[in-house]
Amino acid sequence: MIPYGRQSIDEDDIAAVAEVLRGDFLTGGPAVGRFEAALAETVTAPHAIACANGTAALHLAVLALDLGPGDVVVVPSVTFLATANVVRFVGAEVLFADVDPDSGLLTAETLRTALARADDPSLVRAAIPVHLNGQACDMGEIASVAAEYGFALIEDACHALGGAYAADGKRALVGAAPLSAMACFSFHPVKAIAMGEGGAVTTRDPELARRVARLRSHGMTREPGAFSQQDEARDPEGRTNPWYYEMAEPGFNYRACDLQCALGESQLRKLGAFLARRRTLAARYDTLLASLANVVRPVPRLSSADDGWHLYPVLIDFPALGLSRAEVMTRLKDAGIGTQVHYIPVHRQPYYRGLYPGLSLPGGDAYYERCLSLPLFPAMNDNDVDTVVNALAGILTDTA
Repeated sequence: MIPYGRQSIDEDDIAAVAEVLRGDFLTGGPAVGRFEAALAETVTAPHAIACANGTAALHLAVLALDLGPGDVVVVPSVTFLATANVVRFVGAEVLFADVDPDSGLLTAETLRTALARADDPSLVRAAIPVHLNGQACDMGEIASVAAEYGFALIEDACHALGGAYAADGKRALVGAAPLSAMACFSFHPVKAIAMGEGGAVTTRDPELARRVARLRSHGMTREPGAFSQQDEARDPEGRTNPWYYEMAEPGFNYRACDLQCALGESQLRKLGAFLARRRTLAARYDTLLASLANVVRPVPRLSSADDGWHLYPVLIDFPALGLSRAEVMTRLKDAGIGTQVHYIPVHRQPYYRGLYPGLSLPGGDAYYERCLSLPLFPAMNDNDVDTVVNALAGILTDTA
């Protein structure tokens, strides 16, 4: 079976985790800091804070911006549930934005259209552009709209580690966050690197970094400079009590453990090789699928050289094919090929239909009705791509 995505684990990854198992710290130890430093260097951000998963990263980001009841956050509808759900976690309202019908990306135009739909645009405190499939949004244009309206940006970069975009005329790595308050990553097994589960927030703002770090661990701090109750924090001679900690606000247990971070650090060293292989496989797909372009075509990419290539989605004209998407997926599965759909537009979920009834987002619907993610992961060989494309071609021939 060729799955749509799969982690690539080598003996050095196993050795890195085994070293932690043989050491003194399974959590709260030095592997966490090493991974954070390596990630910050990889994406060229001053600060990286590791956490439990990508959803935790997004939740921590909205918490760090003090978003809450009465606030509105713009979220593109084509994304995973977590991007919208974290807004609801803090009691804020989601303002769903449409996306480009071919790329699935939030654009400056669809962002402006969403803002025009807002009852009071002044209540919009943030937007969360999603770098879907590994392809970054046009952050320059989106940041211009955000500056005009006066709200912050949080990048949902869970698909896009290793990608890049243009910022003020320069190439910026996804995660460097030159145009946003923070960027959020996921290290689920099908992502660019694997930690089992794992996530991170990167930022250029030292205060946001401190706040995210506090909130991921119950809102607790052991930094003497942050203590407000000096009479309890210090002994009669003015020395800090060694057991003392304070909680200025409640947080969560969103920590990543040393086992995860040791694996993550080992995987980061392979990111360049992983990304190069993904690009090679994507280029092979592009070439072989050209003959099927009347019915199957790749999702257009703005710049394949700067793409994180998390997924390889295609757009299929199912009515012209004469088969439903479910039938195509079943036939591919019977041929030993796994596929997936990324994603059901979030505004169509029952919970959000109940909150925001009657919402029509034709771009997101058009993308969803045609998209299908084909297998893409570094351990694939060229013959695997050939197998997938030949299976698709066979389906087209059978229905011709």
